[in-house]
Amino acid sequence: MHTPPDILTLAYRQAPMQEQLILLQEREQQMPGSVQYNISRYQSSAPGSMDDVGMMVYHYEKSEPRENYLELRFCVAGNIYCKEKASSCNMCKAGLSKNCTDKVDSIDVLSFRFSPAHLSQFVRPRSTNDTLGEDILNFRKQSSFTKILPLCGKTRMVVEALLNHEYSDSLENIYINAQMQMLLLYSMDCMIGEKEVDTINCKFLANEADRDKIIKAREVLIQHIGEPITIKELSRKVAINECYLKKGFKEMFGTTIFDFYQGQRMEHARYLLYEKGLSVTDVSMLLGYSSISHFSTAFKKHTGLKPCELLFR
Repeated sequence: MHTPPDILTLAYRQAPMQEQLILLQEREQQMPGSVQYNISRYQSSAPGSMDDVGMMVYHYEKSEPRENYLELRFCVAGNIYCKEKASSCNMCKAGLSKNCTDKVDSIDVLSFRFSPAHLSQFVRPRSTNDTLGEDILNFRKQSSFTKILPLCGKTRMVVEALLNHEYSDSLENIYINAQMQMLLLYSMDCMIGEKEVDTINCKFLANEADRDKIIKAREVLIQHIGEPITIKELSRKVAINECYLKKGFKEMFGTTIFDFYQGQRMEHARYLLYEKGLSVTDVSMLLGYSSISHFSTAFKKHTGLKPCELLFR
């Protein structure tokens, strides 16, 4: 049985005492077949010096393939936790937040566990030129391991966005699912030691304004989970050529617009069915499907289950 090191111990270079960490906030999701995540924010009574740490845990069980998983863990310090949202805090609005007693420096621990079923949407059929990344996502590497990952600028931006967003309920679920996919992409890039994801092959993406348009397109897709949007409409919203939009999206995010959008819709459908207890009919309508059968087909293709089967888990 592979036992990875405790990430807080790595960050502190020694095991922290339980009384040193005061839990400020915790968010988690434990949903069958989906990404299981936990985001915990602590205040330390003895901050001291600690390192920001990232970790990939690859867990392989030959005799129990259902127990396989890929997990990303992060421990970061230096963020600010506030009991009030900045947009509604009078101290923040008045520019007096520097001495606000509701704000404390936080130590944040995040973990995201991906199941083989979830990762299957990102892998290709086996070919003669499979990479280490393909072997990991397909669980073809037959030994467990733990890999310490550097926290590059892109990874830090996603982690900070996960810690500081102001979404709640269903919108929070949509947002976190989308950000987790980015963390997986950047972490795999670090793991296999290839060029950085933001190294540009498409010449037009050398322009920062065009990269911003592609990022905006991704945000628009997230906002339209329940309102299907065509690529033509999306290109108009972000003011970029359709061809450039499709090429740029694949270059920057490692997936097509359709696959990204469909994946986010189905993960949100899973959340609405399992966590919120909505009916298949209601979820189908909320996600903009013209018929329940079309929704059920898409859901089974993504999750391997019929929507009704998830309700009984």
